[in-house]
This record gives sequence, C-alpha cells and structure tokens, in this order.
Amino acid sequence: MRFVFTGKNMTVTEGIKDRTMNKLGRLEKLLPDQTDVFVTFSENKHLTTVEVTIPLHKRVLRAEIVNEDISTCMDQAVDILERQIVKYKSRLRDRRRRSVATNDELSFLDANGFAPEAVETVTPEIIITRTKRFAIKPMDAQEAVMEMELLNHNFYVFRNSWTDEINVIYKRNDGEYGLIEPQ
Repeated sequence: MRFVFTGKNMTVTEGIKDRTMNKLGRLEKLLPDQTDVFVTFSENKHLTTVEVTIPLHKRVLRAEIVNEDISTCMDQAVDILERQIVKYKSRLRDRRRRSVATNDELSFLDANGFAPEAVETVTPEIIITRTKRFAIKPMDAQEAVMEMELLNHNFYVFRNSWTDEINVIYKRNDGEYGLIEPQ
C-alpha cells in the first residue's frame, strides 16, 4: 500500500505515520497490490478527525472518525474500512455466482489470495420499498440549496441551468453544502 498523509491544523509526525501504517496494515491482505491510501489528520480544539480514503476500481472506501485520541480514531477507521471491503467483496462474489461479474471484478476478487470461503457473511437482498418520480427543473446551485432547505431534505437533484447536466446538492456533516457533478 502507498500512503499519502495530510495534516490540517497539525503536523503529522513520523510516529503518527508509523502507527497509522501499522494499523492500516491489517487491510493489506484484503486490498490489491499498490493501492493508494489517503489519510488526513485534522485537529480542532480538543478533537482530532481522521479521514481515510481508499479509491478502488469503481468504488471508493472512506471512513471519517472524530475523537480525542488518534489511536482510537485509527482503530475505528480500520474496523469501518474492513467491513466495507468484506461487504464489497461478498457482493462481487454473489455477482460471480450469478454469472454477471466482469473479468475485472473476478481478477480483483481473486487478488492477494482472498478466498471467498474464508468469509461467511450473507449479504441480504436489497429491497427498494419506494420509488419517486418528479420533474427536474433547470436551476443553478443556489436555487437548488434554497429548494432543498424549503423541503427540509439533506439532498436535492436538479438540472444545472448552465451545463444542462443532472447535479446533486447535499448538506455535509459540517453544515456546509456539497455539489455532485457528472464527469
């Protein structure tokens, strides 16, 4: 694994880097070779935030933990990421069993000695209980934020009047807003 460390409002020391690489080493057997791992540490008053992002083929694994202790943050982040990886691989395994998987997914599933029999998780079937249909109005991002706030939702889908593309505006955990645009 290749690590990229970033510190916001704090200096990332060699000791922190070593402990982080040691703790995230648990995930190495589950991930493909030469996987990039982006770790961001930030400090705000007495709380430390640790964000770990691992981009994979067609998927991004991410964990963000806020706590007073960096070690506790790292332990929780590793647990979250491990669950995400196992869940993702079990879904790939289920697809392969149904003969829907592509060759890329199969090679990723078998990479690094991962044995499908070693994990005894049962993925529940995903059931969609409700479908909504609505007209998508052209508007800019500011109008979409106002519309989202009026509806008291956490996200809002709209057609961007400048690009004529479908965009999503969403409310972040820190109270700010995010915009998702297609590439």
